[in-house]
Amino acid sequence: MSKKIKELELNDLRKTFKGVRDFVLLEPLKLDSAADYTLRKNLRDKKVRVKMVKNSFVKKVFDENGMKVDPGSGPTLLCWGADSPKALGTAVDAVLKQLRPDPKLPEKVKAKTGIADGELMPLDQLKVIPTRQEAIGDVLNALLSAGSSIVGALTGPATQLAGILKAIEEKGEGAPAPAAG
Repeated sequence: MSKKIKELELNDLRKTFKGVRDFVLLEPLKLDSAADYTLRKNLRDKKVRVKMVKNSFVKKVFDENGMKVDPGSGPTLLCWGADSPKALGTAVDAVLKQLRPDPKLPEKVKAKTGIADGELMPLDQLKVIPTRQEAIGDVLNALLSAGSSIVGALTGPATQLAGILKAIEEKGEGAPAPAAG
């Protein structure tokens, strides 16, 4: 590849991946045209984009974006998109399982690594990290449950006292009134 073409390709990758922080890196092992079509079509249906990128370009563009990634050897398929890292991880994992329905068959595509918000992690971990909305919900739940416990602790004794007073009042109504003398 000439220097000019490499620079054009790098500039295109920089523009494409600007602001993207969630990726899955795949290594095609025995990817024939039918499996490649299935992989790309199923991921496209889930709003995930796929691009084959030279490893040296992956390393260079990711380093410029503040992500330290070692793509290893062999070709690299970059997958990005979806609404969250979790959605990306589950979409890619589902397609990989679909491409290899029988575990006795050789793998057609192998997951190299996952990246969520610039942090490296295995694909299995990427599938289970909470989405932004789930994390916000967990924080709110923790805050509100502590607040409701405090309110319950403060109102509990007052409720018990009110119940005792009501029981005394009802007991007092059932007894004959003292004679005025």
